[in-house]
Amino acid sequence: MKQQFVAAGLLVALVFVAPTRAEILEQVLVKVNGDIITKTQLEQRQVAVLRQRLNNQVDADAMKNDEQLKKMLAEITPELLVNAVDELLLVQRGRELGLHLGDDQFKQVVANIRKEQGLEDQAKFEAALKQENMTMDDLRNQLERQMLIEQVQRQEVGSKLTITEEEARQYYAAHPEEFTDPASVTLREIFVEVPSDTKGVNVAQDEAAQKKAADARERLLKGEDFAKVASEVSDSTSKANGGLIGPFAHSDMSPQLQQLVDKMKPGDITPVIRTTKGYQVFKLESMTAKQLQPFDKVRDLIADKVAAQRTKIEMRKFLARLRDQALIEWKNDDLKKAYEKQLVADSEASSSQH
Repeated sequence: MKQQFVAAGLLVALVFVAPTRAEILEQVLVKVNGDIITKTQLEQRQVAVLRQRLNNQVDADAMKNDEQLKKMLAEITPELLVNAVDELLLVQRGRELGLHLGDDQFKQVVANIRKEQGLEDQAKFEAALKQENMTMDDLRNQLERQMLIEQVQRQEVGSKLTITEEEARQYYAAHPEEFTDPASVTLREIFVEVPSDTKGVNVAQDEAAQKKAADARERLLKGEDFAKVASEVSDSTSKANGGLIGPFAHSDMSPQLQQLVDKMKPGDITPVIRTTKGYQVFKLESMTAKQLQPFDKVRDLIADKVAAQRTKIEMRKFLARLRDQALIEWKNDDLKKAYEKQLVADSEASSSQH
């Protein structure tokens, strides 16, 4: 896998290679209001995406083929270009607003990261930075960019959103499945295990286990307490809790058990059921149908969902305005065409959702 990643990285480097020169110069791909996006910065984004895809075995196998890898790069690059330009525009807007990451704030953020990642030991932290080929200055720049982008989104878009009662109720009515509790079931079980080894299941032991489960069921049908019988007979760890299991979603049961339970009422006991490891008997304790939660109970959740949806729409509009006002100078015609084509595709996709 590591060799595949190295090969992928080398190919990325060849895609946008500058003319051969004696000295190494950084290649500028585009200027955005005077700030630049370089070949190296684009490659870093490409490699990050390829690294994620290498975790997918199908994509990892595809990357063994140079043609497939080139095709994958062609697919991911247009969106990466749009993201890179948009992020730079947001960072520039943040600087216009006077936003910055102060020393104390940076120290606190780093302390939180180290704690969350278990890197409180200085040597481990430095090793982690080295592994990512980063310095503290790199980390600070990255965190500041992230902070600026989030703050601009919050100030320019989020703070101006007002979610009305009517919007919330419309969303609630249009997405009932998001606020519906699934049907749930609570059972009690007795499980009798059938011993097995490399030679398979012994017929006599199988029959003995089946009889033990059937005898336990007869005791239950005669009125004996389920918890008592389970504690004496069951091989499941649930016997410590009187055989109680659940509540769990109705859909989590096997189709065989669903068919049985759907015909039962609380207190009913199933026939003896053969499973892969033995025999089981169940008692239905309770079953609740799926239920739509009241609007008032989920009002805050709805507001969050509507706000997130509206934020995406308003951010697209805000970024479109920033692009219209920006001076964007491309140094590579192919990349410019890929960028513009992606903007059109994004606009069409957005329109089709509304």
